[in-house]
Amino acid sequence: MKLVSYNHPYGARGGVLIGDAVYDLERMLADTGVADRGAPSSVKEFLSLYGDRLTELGGVFDSASENAIGALVGPIAEAGLVGPVPDPAKVLCVGLNYKDHVAETGRALPEFPDVFTKFASTLIGPFAEIGGAEVSENLDFEGEVAVVIGRRASKVSAAEALDHVAGLAPLNDVTARDLQYRGTQWTAGKAVDGSTPWGPALVTLDEVGDPQTLDLVTRVNDVEMQRSNTRHQIFPIAEIIAYLSSFLTLEPGDVIATGTPQGIGAKRTPPVWITPGDTVEIEIERVGTLRNRVASV
Repeated sequence: MKLVSYNHPYGARGGVLIGDAVYDLERMLADTGVADRGAPSSVKEFLSLYGDRLTELGGVFDSASENAIGALVGPIAEAGLVGPVPDPAKVLCVGLNYKDHVAETGRALPEFPDVFTKFASTLIGPFAEIGGAEVSENLDFEGEVAVVIGRRASKVSAAEALDHVAGLAPLNDVTARDLQYRGTQWTAGKAVDGSTPWGPALVTLDEVGDPQTLDLVTRVNDVEMQRSNTRHQIFPIAEIIAYLSSFLTLEPGDVIATGTPQGIGAKRTPPVWITPGDTVEIEIERVGTLRNRVASV
């Protein structure tokens, strides 16, 4: 199943992407007769109620889509998509999680996941323009796999961690390097309003398969900048979830960005910064492609 969120006059609503069409999630639940736990209007609420039934419901929605005229929102290009979960309670990020990226930064390999946070105000949708050029001359790209929690996770083991994952989405952890390097903490460089695109869809884990076998490619203006595979992560997704949940309860809808590989703009000679008019594309095997333009100042 591919979960999305789309703009509505009364706020963002959850949807299901089937083929190239978006269907309203609340209507699909109600019209298919499976809403025994309620028919929520948002993806986060849906995960809270049905996070343990995603495979089952995905099959139900696929089968019903041909006759679900009342639930049809429209083609994906016209649906006004925002981020898959526009209102996460937590946006957690792991830095330095690929060996080649650690090497290009000149740092030692971490013993534990290097965790920092972003905020919901940084997140934008798959067709929105990347903000930040008005406050930074050193905007950098970071192609990443984002994980969304589907079931509450507290003190879970790595062996059971993936049972708590709803799915994955491409994410661009755009970073204002000049702001980041002003101090020892990363928050300023990572928290610029409207700077972090993700989506277009949250693809449930039953469709993705093993999350540690995914090719990841980043392109800037159609030029390849990053290429790797999630098998090269220092801390696999299951270990990240186990570690985070050892001290922090993860709730449905929480987002975890799992790190970027080698090839960031800051470590190139000369550095490659993204500027107004540039287009950045993040492609993740079996998950999808995210493509955004950098907004004008």
